[in-house]
Amino acid sequence: MAPVGLLSSSGLLPPVLLLMPVLFVALVAGLGYALIAPHPPRATGATFTAGQVILGAAIGSRLDLGSISSLQTDWSAVLVSSSAIVALCVGAGYVLCLKNGISTATAVFAMLGGAPSLTATARTLGADDRVVTAAQYLRVLIIVAAMPFVLNELLKNDPGSYGAGIILWVDEMPTPTETLLGTILHAAPGLLLVALAFLIGVPLARRVPLPAGALIFPLIVTGLLTGTGLLDASVPNTLASVGSALIGLQVGLRCTRENLRTLGSLLPLATLTIAGLIALSAGLGFVLARVTGHTLTDGYLATSPGGLYPVLAAAVSNDSDVTFVLSVQIARHTLILLSVPLLTQLISRRASQPAG
Repeated sequence: MAPVGLLSSSGLLPPVLLLMPVLFVALVAGLGYALIAPHPPRATGATFTAGQVILGAAIGSRLDLGSISSLQTDWSAVLVSSSAIVALCVGAGYVLCLKNGISTATAVFAMLGGAPSLTATARTLGADDRVVTAAQYLRVLIIVAAMPFVLNELLKNDPGSYGAGIILWVDEMPTPTETLLGTILHAAPGLLLVALAFLIGVPLARRVPLPAGALIFPLIVTGLLTGTGLLDASVPNTLASVGSALIGLQVGLRCTRENLRTLGSLLPLATLTIAGLIALSAGLGFVLARVTGHTLTDGYLATSPGGLYPVLAAAVSNDSDVTFVLSVQIARHTLILLSVPLLTQLISRRASQPAG
């Protein structure tokens, strides 16, 4: 890949920086169309799965297995920060339920996350799953919208941040001595890596009920193949950008006018609550970065309270420690799932208490 144009003041950046802008632009395009079209089309499940697999393969090929061993010394800090973020999400839910007409279950699960099992649990507790879903999409939109500003302005002097400027990249033009066959052979290892991610990762994702399994399992497959040296390859940047675009488009199309109408009068309070949650999580991320010796960018992305796909795309784009970011995000998701029984009891107990 060769740079053709760059809208940034920080100099030449790695070509993987294309991932985050492509995802952001695709999300905005999908959202804009969803809001103006009378009957906006939805990306198919197969399309969304393909995007997850490609992005997972791109991330997995950049994992550093050596960083995994270093997490053994940081596990306590990761556990404490992840637990604090979960507590912040629950606290944000209780702030949200101060709005009349919003039940505790609706507010808390709207702030926790988007795993299907959580949505189903919320529904059994009498939560309005329309509000839960709409608030989750709103949170992702705010996280994605804030990320370029945070990376380009607030963290522009951080050694681990290249920023998130829009970059125009094209494939290098072959020299007269290069042939089409040579170009294909050059890309073949990366294409093989993606093919293996599909062939092995997708069946595992279908059999093991794990949130974002279509991204996690291909990520693990490619991480093991490249990290152990079995396959020396990386996903072509053009193909990785296609995967990011498919994910961004899907997220944008899902947040429709109906979602916004569902939020209704709750929108101002929900926006402020989500913004506060993101700011407090970022503060925890900066503390985590200092304690573990990572960059502020690593800490900010690792503790982002939602938006797993944009966060991982930004981590790859900024050449951050993807292993660290992914580990903290997985820890947060795991803690959320483990806390569901306790939250169910607390919410049920509060609902059974007489008012006043």
